Amino acid sequence: MNQAPAATGAHHGHPAAGVGHPVATRTWLFDLDNTLHNATPHIFPHINRAMTAYIAQQLGLDEDAASRIRQDYWQRYGATLLGLMRHHGTDPHHFLRETHHFPDLARLLVFEKPLRHALKRLPGRKLIFSNAPRRYTDAVLALTGLARYFDAVYSVENIKFQPKPMVAGFRTLLHAERLDPRRCIMVEDTLPNLLTAKRLGMATVLISRGTRQPAYVDVKLPSVCQLPRLYGRL
Repeated sequence: MNQAPAATGAHHGHPAAGVGHPVATRTWLFDLDNTLHNATPHIFPHINRAMTAYIAQQLGLDEDAASRIRQDYWQRYGATLLGLMRHHGTDPHHFLRETHHFPDLARLLVFEKPLRHALKRLPGRKLIFSNAPRRYTDAVLALTGLARYFDAVYSVENIKFQPKPMVAGFRTLLHAERLDPRRCIMVEDTLPNLLTAKRLGMATVLISRGTRQPAYVDVKLPSVCQLPRLYGRL
């Protein structure tokens, strides 16, 4: 996920309903935006505009200055929210509520319907691990029909506002789910997040149509739909 900011099982949140996987050796951790759906055309521009307007209003800045702060904090911390919390004492709940308001989210979603079948075919537990807020994450999963395929959802609230690529957020999830990172597979579109996952011992899958594949990326795919046939490589 690029610009949108982010549970959970029985420990910190609510498991998704209707999931009944057999015991498996692997646990999949899936990012949401630009991994399970394409947020670039409509959703990210909407969030970026909302964040810029929020920063301008809260800090008394013009639009250009607010946009620079938004991008600077995202590049420095992996999430604009983290920079605002550290440097300006921003209330994260208020920020997320104001910047992720989508009256017509269904119209903005770009989603591959075969993804449902691909997720159904993957063996093992599947968790959402997103920097996005819970209300937005739940709405995307419901509208795409993906909620039934995930055992738990970890959003930014449930990792104590320590978003990816911060290692603390990863450790919060791993501890809550009692997971060994060496038995986990992280599926992401953002390279710094995959670097943290690899350093913790996870297998890594990059969802990207680009050509770059750093050494810490085990598999690169243009779409999650292709994941089942490459499972053996992981």
